[in-house]
Amino acid sequence: MKKVGIVIILLGLGITIFTIISYFANRKVIGREKVEITINKPFHFTFSPISGIAIMGIGGIVFWQTYNPE
Repeated sequence: MKKVGIVIILLGLGITIFTIISYFANRKVIGREKVEITINKPFHFTFSPISGIAIMGIGGIVFWQTYNPE
């Protein structure tokens, strides 16, 4: 579970640093017999830095609950 906690912390750190994720998808505009026209349409996911901090907190709790000092 320690590894899961570390992964969750790193995920939260990544969301805090990179608040926008963009990707492009091909969309077919016109498709008639032998002629096809497609466009690359951008899509954006935006995250709040507060959500990344909250995810890091959850990861810290998971890591702390599985910590054994022995």
